[in-house]
Amino acid sequence: MTTSRLHSLDIRLLRYFAVVAEENNMTRAAQRLFMSQPPLSRHIRQLEERLGMTLFERHTRGLTLTAEGQRVLETVRPLLALQDKTYAALNQLAETGAQSLRLGLSTAFEQGVFVSLEAQLNARVERLHIARHGSPDLVRLLRKGKLDAALVALPLETAELAVTPLGWQEPLVAALPSAWPEADTPSLSLNALSDRPLFWFKRERNPAFFDFTRQHFRRAGFSPVYLEEPLEHDVLLARIAHGDGLSLLPASFAAIQRQGVVFRQLDDPALSVSMGVVMSIESETRLQWLRALLGQTFAVALKGADAPR
Repeated sequence: MTTSRLHSLDIRLLRYFAVVAEENNMTRAAQRLFMSQPPLSRHIRQLEERLGMTLFERHTRGLTLTAEGQRVLETVRPLLALQDKTYAALNQLAETGAQSLRLGLSTAFEQGVFVSLEAQLNARVERLHIARHGSPDLVRLLRKGKLDAALVALPLETAELAVTPLGWQEPLVAALPSAWPEADTPSLSLNALSDRPLFWFKRERNPAFFDFTRQHFRRAGFSPVYLEEPLEHDVLLARIAHGDGLSLLPASFAAIQRQGVVFRQLDDPALSVSMGVVMSIESETRLQWLRALLGQTFAVALKGADAPR
């Protein structure tokens, strides 16, 4: 058994380092890893302390690899590639052992997007339990060990969990009362909806997504009158149909036909939600088959005519 002071080094630190080195920018790297910047910065400094060397030169425009950092990057790349190859091999072994699965599906998306996936899982998993909740609630259930994995809407606070983006992204669209004059316009700007009542959630329900959307609102000059958002989508749509206010929902909800409600595109395509699968670090190896299945399922779905753009 090795006695090296680095034998217990968490390989995630090396993965974080490689992403930061590729981006040369801590903010972009944090976005790519679906985590906030402060913990990522701490992880990089922790790695530097463990290695006893400075990996990056920090300056106002970003980061630059030091000569030592470049050597470390060249050293760890084969290890990270081997890790990916090993997980792929384990995935093949695990595919035949999928006996049970407790999976969370986020209600942030219209549930029709999961129909194909559920059919495939029912065909290959002996005991399948599906839980449908908001993304933050699914993360809480996952941390309590009550779920094996969950499909969630990103951005989302997922510290200490393994997160894999699935490539599925939906722009937010405006759900409006059909009686409003804005309903006659096929595409709207957020600014055009300022001063209108908006059903929206409180920050404590989902801080990461709340902060993400508020940044877009400020940039667009969007200043609505905030109303507390009902937790149930059918109640929300009923309130909108009554003319009480509007909401911003992922584009898949436009498939819902509700008298008195119309869905209109927004001219801010960056205002969107992405889908990712989250699981505990300990479950990653066992659930590699699920991650591969999800990637294949949503890659096919994205090619379909009904896939959000």
